[in-house]
Amino acid sequence: MCKEKIEWEKVIAVTNRKLCSNDFLEQIKKIASLGVKALILREKDMEEAEYEKLADQVLGICKEAGTECILHTFIKASINLNCTKVHLPLPILEHLTASEKSYFTLIGVSVHSKEQAENAHRLGADYLTAGHVFLTDCKRGLAARGIDFLQNICHTVEVPVYGIGGICPENMHQVLQTDAAGVCMMSELMRL
Repeated sequence: MCKEKIEWEKVIAVTNRKLCSNDFLEQIKKIASLGVKALILREKDMEEAEYEKLADQVLGICKEAGTECILHTFIKASINLNCTKVHLPLPILEHLTASEKSYFTLIGVSVHSKEQAENAHRLGADYLTAGHVFLTDCKRGLAARGIDFLQNICHTVEVPVYGIGGICPENMHQVLQTDAAGVCMMSELMRL
């Protein structure tokens, strides 16, 4: 990690335990202690029951650190754990019932185009993550969408937009010079 001053309150940490070389829960403690805006537990390859067990532990760590924890993808696990904050892929939001939607106080959605941003906003998303802004190993072989794409998404919707994809301390300032509310970081924080 570089020596530049990082505005942690503008960073949403996104997890990927497969990138973590340390004990995953110890890494969560380290990230939560930084003062990030929130932590999204994005372990969507897990079975829901396994995810729920992990989420229960991560929610406890985040609560102790005073860090907002947002669960990802698994609606039933979120409800079972009384977690009212969730981040969803757009197709899941599109199929959420009114009852499920009303349970959540915060719904974030991942978008990759202006049309998806408009649709997510119309369906009630409270914030969006838009990307991938820069080249990233997580999207190997796909061209970066760039800063102009992010700025366009910010001007398309009236909810906070966070840039995601290839963002690190060295390029974070480029994202923050747009109208984005902040950034999402995964790889950098999983290897911290």
